[in-house]
Amino acid sequence: MQNRSTAQERLNDFTLKFANVNGTGSASANMLIMKAIFRMGVPVMGKNYFPSNIQGLPTWYEIRVSKDGHLARTGRVELMLAMNIETYAKDVKEVSPGGFLLYDSTWPRSMLLERHDITVLGVPFARLCNENFEGVRNRILMKNICYAGALAALIDLDPEVIRTLVSEQYGKKPKLVDANMKAIDLGFRYVREHLPCPLPLKVARRDGNQGHILIDGNTAAGLGCVYAGATVGAWYPITPSTSLMDAYRGFCERYRVDPETQERNYVVLQAEDELAAIGMVIGASWNGARAFTPTSGPGISLMNEFVGLAYYAEVPAVIRQSRSS
Repeated sequence: MQNRSTAQERLNDFTLKFANVNGTGSASANMLIMKAIFRMGVPVMGKNYFPSNIQGLPTWYEIRVSKDGHLARTGRVELMLAMNIETYAKDVKEVSPGGFLLYDSTWPRSMLLERHDITVLGVPFARLCNENFEGVRNRILMKNICYAGALAALIDLDPEVIRTLVSEQYGKKPKLVDANMKAIDLGFRYVREHLPCPLPLKVARRDGNQGHILIDGNTAAGLGCVYAGATVGAWYPITPSTSLMDAYRGFCERYRVDPETQERNYVVLQAEDELAAIGMVIGASWNGARAFTPTSGPGISLMNEFVGLAYYAEVPAVIRQSRSS
């Protein structure tokens, strides 16, 4: 650890930012942290910052912890988790004076030591996962869950809340529960044994979320599609639209299945590309179904041929474009 700042205590009032790589499963870990804070009764707001891109390109996620329930960005980053070597230089600059930067110390990163007004914390996430998990893909995924455990120790999250969330998410897959619990414990124990914790940035239980739920925009849009009577959804998987279809499918499984006959009153189709997705939607609409497709900006560009057909044939269709930041 390079201790280069003296930070004032910020209780339930700070911003975390995660710098990661698209396609590594970081979204699950980031949501796990945000949900744990919310479960502890502290108002919280999360926001993705990424282009519509493919696996391997940069992605960021920001969480504002606000005891007063503020939702807007503060313009500050008190704690940065820098997990993407390609964006290290940019990420280090974003940390506010007096803040903290957490990185994977499996490999030396000399550029991280250029700031003299922040505290740099290293945890060997990759080494911990390489020593405890089999398979390249599994190690990559568990590295993110490992940093969730490390953050839990650093900002004083209740580990039981995190374990409960993991059990809820993977309850039907015991092997995933065990692997995630192991990764969380690895990060949590390492920080407790090697770093001073908790940091001055702390989460303390309170009762600030009565009458509120935690929901992201795509999940809300998926629920809106159910309420609007949509029975057909077609899409080509791309960030950030896939989570909308995942949410829609989840709600349909709960509310669009006949309890007696188990007949499903909905169809979810994964297309081979965006053009095929909008074609399926137009075909379903032409036959009287309420249909939609979620996509991204580049996806809209690829749909132009069939969108023109729908326009001239006066066939209704709903396209929900997920906006990137």
